[in-house]
Amino acid sequence: MQEVTATSRHYVDRLFHPDPQKVLQGVIDMKNAVIGNNKQKANLIVLGAVPRYLSTEGAVVLRTECAVVLGSLAMGTENNIKSLVDCHIIPALLQGLVCPDLIFIEACLRCLRTVFISPVTPVQLLYTDPTVIPHLMSLMSRSPRTQDYITQVFSHCCQSPEHQTVLFNHGAIQNIAPMLISPSYKVRMQALKCFSVLAYENTQVSMTLVNVLVDGDVLYQVFVRMMQRDRPIEMQLTAAKCLTYMCRAGAIRTDDRCIVLKTLPCLVRMCSKERLLEERVEGAETLAYLMEPDVELQRIASVTDHLVAMLADYFKYPSSVSAITDIKRLDHDLKHAHELRQAAFKLYASLGSNDEDIRKKITETENMMDRIVSGLSESSIKVRLAAVRCLHSLSRSVQQLRTSFHDHAVWKPLMKLLQNAPDEVLVMGSSTLCNLLLEFSPSKEPILESGVIELLCSLTQSDNPALRVNGIWALMNMAFQAEQKVKGEIVRALGTEQLFRLLSDPDTNVLMKTLGLLRNLLSTRPHIDQIMSSHGKQIMQAVTLILEGEHSIEVKEQTLCILANIADGNTAKELIMTNDDILQKIKYYMGHSNVKLQLAATFCISNLIWNEEDSCQERQDKLKELGFVDILHKLTQALDPNLCERAKTAMQHYLA
Repeated sequence: MQEVTATSRHYVDRLFHPDPQKVLQGVIDMKNAVIGNNKQKANLIVLGAVPRYLSTEGAVVLRTECAVVLGSLAMGTENNIKSLVDCHIIPALLQGLVCPDLIFIEACLRCLRTVFISPVTPVQLLYTDPTVIPHLMSLMSRSPRTQDYITQVFSHCCQSPEHQTVLFNHGAIQNIAPMLISPSYKVRMQALKCFSVLAYENTQVSMTLVNVLVDGDVLYQVFVRMMQRDRPIEMQLTAAKCLTYMCRAGAIRTDDRCIVLKTLPCLVRMCSKERLLEERVEGAETLAYLMEPDVELQRIASVTDHLVAMLADYFKYPSSVSAITDIKRLDHDLKHAHELRQAAFKLYASLGSNDEDIRKKITETENMMDRIVSGLSESSIKVRLAAVRCLHSLSRSVQQLRTSFHDHAVWKPLMKLLQNAPDEVLVMGSSTLCNLLLEFSPSKEPILESGVIELLCSLTQSDNPALRVNGIWALMNMAFQAEQKVKGEIVRALGTEQLFRLLSDPDTNVLMKTLGLLRNLLSTRPHIDQIMSSHGKQIMQAVTLILEGEHSIEVKEQTLCILANIADGNTAKELIMTNDDILQKIKYYMGHSNVKLQLAATFCISNLIWNEEDSCQERQDKLKELGFVDILHKLTQALDPNLCERAKTAMQHYLA
């Protein structure tokens, strides 16, 4: 170690020699000494060589050699790069780009590329000075090397919609498009990668790309050619990603030939076991993303090249009879095999998100349910998330809920997964739980007995609206046609205060599901009367507030349906009959311009005048006095057949 430090010091001392020729020779010697020697690189940084390099004046040859050594130092460890960034290497190199000498510019760009692609460099440093991006754009066409390095920097530093916009506004598309037909494979590849990063979830970029011409060809046709089987795999895959992102951003239709006949089959090819691990992972994840919103693409993919069965191999990798002879490769793949499982779960989730036959095909794939169950308890959070996504997709099937979900008792590992899970896992897991709690699901009973109510009530207090929705939605499903005991437990665990807080939630989805819960709690007469006797005053207050507030038609319709349920109770209906304010509101909605609201309000009155109970005469008299009979009479002439029918039924009870 001392020996290395001594030689390093010798190199650094030579940097301060008064003779420029000696300094140049010293730099060249140092360049040769540090190649592949991380210890030597670290020493030079510690001994203060970097500031000296950065402040070097004089001949461009010397400055170029200094930039080359800095590039070499940056090739070392992450700590080296941190030290270089702390020495303000980035502004110094950017400053160097003003020099007219191309060789020097390329050396600076090579070093900048190495520094920026490191995970420890803050990408924001590229955007601090607004003159940097336009200057880089102007340098791009100087040589294949400048094209290569600058597009690598852009690809790596474009990490948000804001970054995409900055690059787009400074002409990234016009500057990068000609590179797609460069004689250099490296340059073509970097251009392709840069376009994939720019187009991801960006409609503006994607819409522009569709209309770009490259040497007389439409750009996406250039991408299609790059997916041909005789092209390198990396090129096929990246071109497929570009077209996938343009399609998802709405720039290419999902039924376009270039998607159905070219992009989708290319991505399916990437999933075959002949491909390397990284290619299979990227292929599967991109394919999952491409077809996520489109049932037709899901159907096509499910019958292309036996994809469903092909994905089963993702779980057996690397197998004991693996063809990998390279020990390094095998070691790498063993460490990354979980990425394959994650990608397979994601793709299965996407494939099965709509079509019943595909879901059946997936669950019948060898040991599929066992694989999902073990995926839910894997150490990798990403695999757990992908497994629960897959489970959620399959849980949309009534058939699967009744069969494979029940046979494998998937609710147990799911409940375990939800304990202390991060938000993204909780959102997906609780969505799945909502489906497992539907009344026809055999898992509903055992889940109820496992103490799930407390967990769901705690979700309704989350700051995350998606978790509040799922918590209340699951409780709503649980309360549907439930016994009084279960309903009582829900009200007790949730607490009236929280219930009414949710009724004034700013998120409409939360409000709708809370109204749905209330409606399910207030069903069957004994239950209605019991709940209204203990919480009637607060419920009537909440109903009044919603009917008076600025809410959507759906919210008001659901609220009127709750009133109709209350009107169906034996003693509960008195809470409406003795509340003139509510009666006036029902009257107002019977004459509303929206038929849904008229129907729901008429249903309330229909229940209030039902003539099979005591005291119905008094109620009928009061309602007649308030003008409800005249309104009902008018509604028997309504254009909407359902409304007309409901009004006639109500009138018959009056006349009986």
